[in-house]
Amino acid sequence: MNPNKRNYKATFILDNRGKEDSVEQIIEGVKKEIAAVQGEVTAVENLGRRDFARKTDNKFPSGVYILVNFSAPAGAPTQLHERLRLNGTVYRALVENA
Repeated sequence: MNPNKRNYKATFILDNRGKEDSVEQIIEGVKKEIAAVQGEVTAVENLGRRDFARKTDNKFPSGVYILVNFSAPAGAPTQLHERLRLNGTVYRALVENA
């Protein structure tokens, strides 16, 4: 690993309502977004569909959760959040230091 990179653990909730893409294709898109901010994905785990504890939208009661471990420069999480904000397939993203 490059000494200028940090390890991160990210949890993403995917929204594939009305989309023809499979979950695997959406995960590949998320990996491309991480690569766009100079990140290197080390592990991906699909946690499956889970119900939300608090529903903000009655038409969207559950989502597909994925866990991604990656290494990237220090400013990458902010850039990643900004890129994913424009992406309609990622409902929520949480990036934390690993």
